[in-house]
Amino acid sequence: MLKTLSRLSWKMVLAGVMAVSLTACGSGSGTPQASEGSSKTPSASKYPEKPIIVVAPSGAGGGWDKTARSIVKVLGENKMIGQSMTVENKPGGGGTVFMAEYATKDVKNNYKLFVSSPPILINNLKKEGNSAFGYKDTTPLAQLTKDYGAIVVSADSKFQDMKSVIDALKADPAKVTIAGGSAPGSMDHLVAVLPAFKSGIDPKQVKYVSYDGGGEAMTALLGKNADVIATDASSVGEYLKAGKIRVLAIASPERLGGLLKDVPTLKEQGIDAEFNIWRGIFGPKEMSPDALAYWDAKLKELNDSEAWNKELQANTWEKDYKNSSDFKAFLDQQESLIKEMLTALDMAK
Repeated sequence: MLKTLSRLSWKMVLAGVMAVSLTACGSGSGTPQASEGSSKTPSASKYPEKPIIVVAPSGAGGGWDKTARSIVKVLGENKMIGQSMTVENKPGGGGTVFMAEYATKDVKNNYKLFVSSPPILINNLKKEGNSAFGYKDTTPLAQLTKDYGAIVVSADSKFQDMKSVIDALKADPAKVTIAGGSAPGSMDHLVAVLPAFKSGIDPKQVKYVSYDGGGEAMTALLGKNADVIATDASSVGEYLKAGKIRVLAIASPERLGGLLKDVPTLKEQGIDAEFNIWRGIFGPKEMSPDALAYWDAKLKELNDSEAWNKELQANTWEKDYKNSSDFKAFLDQQESLIKEMLTALDMAK
């Protein structure tokens, strides 16, 4: 199994979950697409005419929740949109519960958007606990940011660096509990097993416990129900500042700035791995052409604003914008890469 995995070029595959561009066509059902670079909603359109909901398909405190709230905050405070916007949390199954409802009940609802990241692909392709619905059941609107995986322990943990974690896993993987805010086979799970795999440990032997969102996983860590958590680098700032945790490693190509400037990368610790977590915003599969054109323009305006740049810095996110068209093209490429990775882990459906 490991021999097969080693031939996969994990860096390239995981850089997919991680670092290709996103683009969205209109809808998977032939909905006309906004022209690239369009800057105005068609003059005849009155969209939006009522409040808009942005869903974070998880509990509070994780990357999806923070991304949704940042989008709503910047658009609202800077009066970029004439309607009110609210965030709703819809946890369950690492996003699968929400997708089942959204893809069947909100297929034409222009007033409900949601944020997602690699799990929208992974959940649809994995064998167990999978979703029957994926990005083709939506209208991808824009990729906005990229983040990186992080390996985190409590402040009083016996683990001082990645070597100590890897040594413990090699001695007895059943004695190290690693938690994450997504289901087995999903993004946090892949972040959790990647360092082990790259260190010669069978990833299937890693004891992984899933929670609904990064906030719950962090609570488990602080409550001594987990030894280590795999999460998003952007979600650890307040806990690090409060002295409650230590970040052992970031799965980035080079060190990040801000509060994480002193945290070494996996590569610095002899583990040749990266995990880039893109994040984007989506609409319903049968989104109307005027609504798609509206969001194509508004999200470009958001990306170009100084207020958004400040929000990125505050959350330790990196800008990685792709419009609807480019986002869809990226997701098309990523589907085959992630399927290959899950197949290697014996997790593909």
